[in-house]
Amino acid sequence: MTTFTALLSHYRRHPWQGAALALLMLLATTLWTGIHHLTSEARASLGQSERAVEARHQVQRIDGAVLTVEDFVSLRRQGLCLMPWLEVLPEGESRRVIGVDPLAALCFQRQGDVASFDGQPLRGDPFLDIADAAALPARQSQLFLIVAPNTGVLPEAYRITSFSLAPDTGQLGDSFLLNLDALSVLVLLITGLLLRSVYLLSLSQRRDSFALLNRFGVPVRRVRWHLVAELVCLALLTLIPGILLGQLLANGLAGGFASVMEGLFDSRQFATSGNNWLVPTVVMMALLLLVCAADWLIPDKLRKASVFVIRSGLLALLFIVVGTGGVWLAPNLLWLFVSVALGLAGAGLLMPWCLSALSSRMSRASHQPLRRWWWAEFGVLCRRLALPLVALQLALAMVLAVQALVTTFEATFDHWLGQRLSADYYLEVPTGADAEIAAHWLTQNLPATSGARWHRVLRGQGRIGLDSQSRSVDVFALAPVGSLVTEWDLIEQTEQPWQQLAAGHGVMLNEQLAYRQGLAAGDQIQLELAGQSMSVPVLGIYPDYGRPAGEVLMAGDLLPDDFSVAFESFSISPGSVGIETITEALAGIWQQPALTLRDNRSIRDLANRVFDQTFMLTRAMTLLTLALAAVALLLMGWVFLATRLWYFRLLEVWGLERAAIFLRLLTLALAVSLSAAVLALPVGVGLTWVLVQRINPLAFGWSLPMELYPGFWLELLALALVIGVCIALLMRRQLGRPAVRPSVTGTVTGEER
Repeated sequence: MTTFTALLSHYRRHPWQGAALALLMLLATTLWTGIHHLTSEARASLGQSERAVEARHQVQRIDGAVLTVEDFVSLRRQGLCLMPWLEVLPEGESRRVIGVDPLAALCFQRQGDVASFDGQPLRGDPFLDIADAAALPARQSQLFLIVAPNTGVLPEAYRITSFSLAPDTGQLGDSFLLNLDALSVLVLLITGLLLRSVYLLSLSQRRDSFALLNRFGVPVRRVRWHLVAELVCLALLTLIPGILLGQLLANGLAGGFASVMEGLFDSRQFATSGNNWLVPTVVMMALLLLVCAADWLIPDKLRKASVFVIRSGLLALLFIVVGTGGVWLAPNLLWLFVSVALGLAGAGLLMPWCLSALSSRMSRASHQPLRRWWWAEFGVLCRRLALPLVALQLALAMVLAVQALVTTFEATFDHWLGQRLSADYYLEVPTGADAEIAAHWLTQNLPATSGARWHRVLRGQGRIGLDSQSRSVDVFALAPVGSLVTEWDLIEQTEQPWQQLAAGHGVMLNEQLAYRQGLAAGDQIQLELAGQSMSVPVLGIYPDYGRPAGEVLMAGDLLPDDFSVAFESFSISPGSVGIETITEALAGIWQQPALTLRDNRSIRDLANRVFDQTFMLTRAMTLLTLALAAVALLLMGWVFLATRLWYFRLLEVWGLERAAIFLRLLTLALAVSLSAAVLALPVGVGLTWVLVQRINPLAFGWSLPMELYPGFWLELLALALVIGVCIALLMRRQLGRPAVRPSVTGTVTGEER
């Protein structure tokens, strides 16, 4: 029998350990590969299409009308350098394709390469010939006309604006992807901890085998390298199916994920042909080797230095101070994550140091031998279980913060949706119908005594700012400004904002636009509508959780006469009149056989489903993180308490009954697990503030109120107690078994006295 087969014989005696390691590695690879595939495909989609039109401009009609092929033909005949860009979302697909005309791109470059545009290939996903793209059965399609920067004077009906594949939303979509990446890294770390705990359990059970091999002349270094080879074989066996399952998971979530990216961030998802397998392979291989073989790969001097660092409270405080300062001053999400990581690292370093210092002080202050032993043993466990305790602390803090964020957002979103959909029904104005006649009829036939409320909504496009600094915004004009909107909550406001808005003395902005432009209530802005510029004050800032585009709310009387209305609708609460009476009358006025009427309750249900889909992945990952952290502490606590069984048996030699020993083990296990949970509470509260006040505005463009849920804290504390009880019950089974002296144990055991 060779050394390698002798080592592998352990898994013949304990097959569940090998199966557990393989299953954990498989699940971790599947989950992380799926998330990585989704986020990398989304980034590749955005990057590939954005590079092809980087620093470009487009032609738009001044009246805001949609561009057509006739516009392209007319402008090309006048000698303008244009390239059509047709975005198509095919039926039954979740990702868009782009129809282009490479021949039209010749005027953008000196050379005659018709297969590229400024060096970017125009063949292959997501690019198609424009004729093929136009022939696809499409759910949506939109034509853009990209213009060269040296284009001459345009006809009076057109103007040049900057071209972007999505509104300038402050990289919200990329920030959302970065949030998912950060959560997936946390899941990786906790999964690695669970792998380490199972592997340490196997090492503790194989220590006699290691000692026997050493007596037969096998060097310790050789045994370690054989164990590393064992881990490499395990990784190779689980990586391939894990990566395949991860890609299947990503394909299954791709449709919903693309809908979330487009719905929340206006980030169009284009077809790509990437195959991401190298990064997951390297990451998972490195993770397995790092967490399982770290004790052998790190030199002894460095390992001793790391123990000193862990015990250094000064370094922990330094990390916390630097991280807190960075959270306040971080200009973007990446630096904010670095600052949060420093703060969490400081909290993690501080916890075992504080518990160890507490145990030392209480042990010296105790006069009873058993109490002194209890505090000394508590300190040993806190030092030996520092890694899983810190992981459980951070996992509990993360779950607490994410739960507060999601619960607060759910309540806030539902309240906001109730205000935005305060009307009972939503009635679309048919194309070509006169909404003025309908508004006059509603005014005459819906008296105040009937309890009916309504307003007309006119939607279009405008620009905010001056000249080159201006940007496109959505315009929502209300006529009249009534009680359906005056009950909205405002983040900031001037005196009597709704009365001023109804009188046409200003406008209101949604939170995303105000946040990106640095505007506040009372500021003066330059608003351009239908080519006319006006200076108006900002009367209020209102929350908007539906979409990231900038939005301006104003009274309908403030619109110029030649403003291009893209869409019109009525929001109606019929009161005692009845919606059937209203729709029949308006259908007769407009001479339409049927009208598009939507019950706002169904719209609200749809919005809530989109919300649930948006945070389903986040909730699943945080719950998985908590479950993995709990199991990790449970297994590692069992491992290290089992290695100290020899010391616990000494208590029986000293005269303690086995029931009394179990009681002390129970209190030790409860104290260790509960300490991690209690110290996780302040970290979780701080992390909640960072999420709602710092990360959330940068990642999504809106802020949320700071809400705490003490009831959920009690649930987490109860979970910690359950973990402690489970550890003690597992140890109770060990008390009746023979104990091995610490002198034959290695670094994975509890030989500290």
